[in-house]
Amino acid sequence: MREVIAEIEFWRKAGRQIALAMNVRKDGTSLRPLGAKMAMTTEMEIAGSLTGGCIEGAVYEEAQVVVREGTPRLIRYGVPDDNRPWEIGLSCGSSLEVFIESFHSPAWRDLYPPLKTCLDENQLAAVVTVIAGEGLGSKLLVRSDGRRWGSLGSAALDADAAAWAQERMRIQESGWREFEARQVFVDVLPPPARLIIVGAVHIAIPLVSLAKTLGFRTIVVDPRTAFATRERFPHADELLVEWTSDALEKLRLDENSYVAVLSHDEKLDNPALKAALASPARYVGVLGARKNVGKRLEALREMGVTEEQLSRLQAPIGMRLGAVDAEEIALSILAAMVAAKHGALGTFE
Repeated sequence: MREVIAEIEFWRKAGRQIALAMNVRKDGTSLRPLGAKMAMTTEMEIAGSLTGGCIEGAVYEEAQVVVREGTPRLIRYGVPDDNRPWEIGLSCGSSLEVFIESFHSPAWRDLYPPLKTCLDENQLAAVVTVIAGEGLGSKLLVRSDGRRWGSLGSAALDADAAAWAQERMRIQESGWREFEARQVFVDVLPPPARLIIVGAVHIAIPLVSLAKTLGFRTIVVDPRTAFATRERFPHADELLVEWTSDALEKLRLDENSYVAVLSHDEKLDNPALKAALASPARYVGVLGARKNVGKRLEALREMGVTEEQLSRLQAPIGMRLGAVDAEEIALSILAAMVAAKHGALGTFE
């Protein structure tokens, strides 16, 4: 949703008629993931994409019918064969189901204001939609704190769907399943991924470059003016020259924040770790020798960090790749963060 929200807002304020298409099921690989969206108006305006070009034209035509009639559609696109060469299909050999709906439905009118607030505040949320069966197009918005808006048709169904949405939010992956003869899709909307690096040390330099390649917003924190300079970190999105724990509290770490504590100075590292472990950050790791982990944990306990919070700490930081130089260590850190993003952290250790 974040990829098309700016255009939707502009069109909505301009009084345009809007349709929204979304990938909801697939068999095989595709260029775009489940939850990918394309927003359209009746005036040939398009934002976002579903496949990178294979079916977008056909989806646009279907969307015009949906806007005119007001009834959502679930359409399957596969591979054209010799008997039906005229059909629109996917060249990658996969099949894809796309849900197309009007953005002016009662469900969207109810959900859009709280959803827009979630997006503006970078809150983790999920939108559950009935894509086939009774209550077609019904929606339920679920936040990570449990608050809900809308309904899929019954209190029991809402409770079951909300619990499932919470599970999907924990791994930050959209998906579908059946509930009471209804096919339901959950669209997980994580906040933008941020990598907060505590310590403007040498390893942080390749870590910033590699993280930006993977789409992270990068923030380097270090109170030492000799280290935290634009000459050393020209590609960092933010460079905060201030006390580490103060900076992390101001940044308001969320479920899509990843924290790498690298300064190797306990005066800087431990206050930052205390702040990070008290937050909902998705990954918190600290650089250091494995033999010193016990000493680190004891110091954090003395600072009031709970055992539950300590269980989230990755120490030493990163995935065990046998890394030696700075670039390899940066790769190991990001490998662990990607694993955490997909709920697979620890699988390869």
